[in-house]
Parts: sequence; structure tokens; C-alpha cells
Amino acid sequence: MSETKRRLTGIKPTGVPHIGNYFASIKPFLHPEPGVESLYFIANYHSLTTQREGGPLLHSTYDVAATLLALGIDLDHTVLFRQTDVPEVAELSWILSCFTGMGLLERAHAYKDAVTKGRDLHAGLFTYPVLMAADILLYDIDEVPVGSDQKQHVEIARDIAGSFNHAYGQEIFKLPNPKIDETVMIIPGLDGKKMSKSYGNVIGIFEEEKSLKKKIMAIPTDSTPLEEPKRVEGSTIFSLFELFGTDDAILDFKKRMNQGGMGWGHAKVELFECMRDYFSPYRQHYETLMASRSEIDRVLLEGAERARAMARPKLQAVRQVVGFSS
Repeated sequence: MSETKRRLTGIKPTGVPHIGNYFASIKPFLHPEPGVESLYFIANYHSLTTQREGGPLLHSTYDVAATLLALGIDLDHTVLFRQTDVPEVAELSWILSCFTGMGLLERAHAYKDAVTKGRDLHAGLFTYPVLMAADILLYDIDEVPVGSDQKQHVEIARDIAGSFNHAYGQEIFKLPNPKIDETVMIIPGLDGKKMSKSYGNVIGIFEEEKSLKKKIMAIPTDSTPLEEPKRVEGSTIFSLFELFGTDDAILDFKKRMNQGGMGWGHAKVELFECMRDYFSPYRQHYETLMASRSEIDRVLLEGAERARAMARPKLQAVRQVVGFSS
């Protein structure tokens, strides 16, 4: 019998969960692979690097949890928890920071990007990769699903784990591997760039219907006349339609646009209807969860206990080897 693998992913509760999050880091967890145990955490510690208002942060935390639950995340095979409900991660982060070279952190893409753009720099932003390493190493994670632009975070976790293991001459930490799904495309935002909260170009998973239609109708397109054929490849409208439409609907959409007689306005309306219908079966459950948050609290606290049961032995081994306990 093959050994069970553990995988982990997290999502920051900054703003609403959007369709980029859905395809990249939510949908893969709705139908777990055989032999894989998943941990999914809401990264509210990480959110403090950019979100300083308590009310919006708390609301977003519940919003993320309600979205995951409404979409049907498999709680039998997935441990869903809030990062701050596992205090062991904060202690481990400090310990790991003492085994992390400054040069390693200075080479982190997010930090270098912040310096280049002249953003407000603080210690939390600089040591962000250490906390992320603690998130991963605390649970003996085998693989971390990431996009190619996030691969460095897993590599840094491996470097930190290797430094710690070398310092004590034993394998305290398992070295995790990044898992990059090449089939997951970069989800375009409203402006055609990668969908990202930092770009302000996102479409929420449970976007209100009026807002959803307004956003889609405002997506820039070319000025090809209604009667002329239109090339849809590379357009934001078609790229989004491919994500939500059935195979037959996608082929028909492309055929009608290529033939002419169908304008971009018509295409936008069809995209709106397709996206609205895709998530509509889950909306009522989402709204019910958000209206009374007791069910969310119950699930998150149960998940935190399961996560802590994994975390405590690892932290105890670390405390013992560094000399904090006998």
C-alpha cells in the first residue's frame, strides 16, 4: 500500500475570493486525489503585511471560509483551519528565523518587488518567507501546489529546512516539493493582466449579479464591426468563457464569433450568463453561512484541533533539539 502524501495550500483573506483563486487553489481541493491528505489554511497572519484594519480582515476571513464550504470542500480529506488558531506556527517561525540567512530573504521576489516599487517596507514583509516556511514545515508536507511565480517560496522553505537539519545533524524537517500544475492557465483579470487583488482587476466568485454584469460589460475589446468575423484567441472575453463553458458551448461561441454577425457586446452577455450560472447552485449556501457564522466557527475550530494534533509533535521535536525542553 502506498504511503499517504500530505499537501498544503493557503489563501490570504484580503478582499473577496475571486475566480483566479477558484481555478488555481480551490477547485483542486474540491475533489481530493486518492492517497492525498490535504491541509487548507486561511492565512490571516500573512494578511497583516498589507491589511491593517481589523474589521475588514475578520470579514474576509469568514468570507473565504464560507466560500470554501459553500463550494463543497471535502472536509473528510481536507483539514480546513485559520492560521492564527494554530499558535505553534508563530513559535516555529521565530525559531526558523534564527537559521535563515539575510541574503536568502533579500533575494525573495516579493521583497525585491516591494523595494523596486518603493513600497512601505517592514520586518513582516521581509520575514514573510520564514512564516511561510513554518506553515509548510510544521506539518511534514510532501507537496505544495503553487503557480510558477510562487515556486520560490517552496524553495526557500527547503533551504531553511536544510539549514536546520544540517545544524543538528538529523532530519527534523521533511523537505517539501512544489507541485506546479501546467494545465492551470493564468486567469486573466478585467484588464487582461493576471487576475490579482493587487491589480484591482478581480471578479469575485460570488460577485453580486449587477456588479458582475457591469464588470464584464466594461472589459475592453476591439472595435471590429458587428457583421465582420472576429478572432477570439487571446481575447479576455474568450479566455474567461473557456473556463466556464462546456466544450460544445465553447466551440459554438468561437464559431459564431469567427463567422461574423455576433458582436463583442453579445459575447459579453453570454459570458456573464455563463459565469452567473456556474456558481449559482452554491450561492444560497454561501449566503446562509455568512448570515450566521456559527457553522464557520465550528468547522474552523475543529480543523484547528486536527492541525494542532499534527503540529505539536513536530514543534516538540524542534524544541527538544534546540534545547528548549528535555
